[in-house]
Parts: sequence; C-alpha cells; structure tokens
Amino acid sequence: MNKKGQALVEYVLIIALISVITVGLVKYFGGYLKDAVTKTGCELAGQKYQKGEKAGEGKCVDAE
Repeated sequence: MNKKGQALVEYVLIIALISVITVGLVKYFGGYLKDAVTKTGCELAGQKYQKGEKAGEGKCVDAE
C-alpha cells in the first residue's frame, strides 16, 4: 500500500478546511478590519475618522 498518497490527501483536506474557515472569518469580520485600517489611515493623514452606519462604511473627513 502507498501511504504517501494518503498523507498527501490528508494534508490537502486540512489546508482546504483552514482556507474555508479563514475566508469565512474574513467575510464575517471584514467590515471591522476595514474600519481599523481606515481609522489608522485617517490618523496618519491628519484627518478625522467618521463612523459609518454599518461596519466597513467609515471614512476619513477633514479635521475641523
């Protein structure tokens, strides 16, 4: 019996499972991640962060 082929299939299944979980988490938390990056970018640009109605809709506005 060839056990190398079996091990390869198991590794591919593990990688596929991790990929599906990662995509799901990014889809679920994507808006929050986008807001965090936008907030940091606003601070670096000297602008003020304005929160949006939903997660991921925040934007930078000129500081008053």
